[in-house]
Amino acid sequence: MLNIDLSGKKAVVTASSRGIGKGIATVLSISGAEVLIVSRNVDQLKKTAEEIMAKSGNKVFYINADLTSKEDLTRLADEAKKLLGRVDIFVFNTGGPRPGHFIELDMDDWERAVQLLIYPAVFLTKAFVEDMKNRGWGRVIYSTSVAIKEPIEGLVLSNTVRISMAGLVRTLAREYAPYGVTVNGIMPGYIETERIQELAQEIAKKDNLDINEVIKNMSKDIPMGRMGRPEELGYLVAYLASDYASYINGAMIPVDGGLLRSSL
Repeated sequence: MLNIDLSGKKAVVTASSRGIGKGIATVLSISGAEVLIVSRNVDQLKKTAEEIMAKSGNKVFYINADLTSKEDLTRLADEAKKLLGRVDIFVFNTGGPRPGHFIELDMDDWERAVQLLIYPAVFLTKAFVEDMKNRGWGRVIYSTSVAIKEPIEGLVLSNTVRISMAGLVRTLAREYAPYGVTVNGIMPGYIETERIQELAQEIAKKDNLDINEVIKNMSKDIPMGRMGRPEELGYLVAYLASDYASYINGAMIPVDGGLLRSSL
């Protein structure tokens, strides 16, 4: 029987006080890793840390930080190393940029999208990956979106900016594989999170529909007939973080219930 045991590993998961990040952090903790969760909301962080510890019995640390703030990113990198001693597993997750069509968004929206999706991923990877290289073991996992493969209506910022993450994954995978560090990406489809609620509200407002009807329509396009749960992403991340996935490197893996229609 396959048993994922991450005991002794130290993990950082960003944007993890709720939603996808929380699901990932929960599964990593249940699998034995010491986990540090990150969010802007201290109260929500404390609540989430307590919930995860109650399920796993393992210590969960937390740091409040705004991923779009350079000062917070510097502090996060420094405090993570102090709290955990080292970082073996880095999972970058973040909320999505502002929804909207091209004509509806201004240049400030584009700049904020880069500051949210790309800059903190690069900054924190730089902060952690060289130590992984020096120790001869590490896992870097980026949570992105199926929008990388197929654009999603009304999400021009996510459709455009997130694809940079695929280039980063493929590049780092080649650079760090010789040193025992793997770099992979996961591409969530429709997952039951607050973000989906926000997107549904935007669509409902635009098309003058009830939000429940919008969510039902979203699920109709999924062959499995339902949205995913955050912990279902966590199961994949835990596997990618384990030694079982030592030969998986540079992959972009969809977790979407079969939503994507493309062959490649």
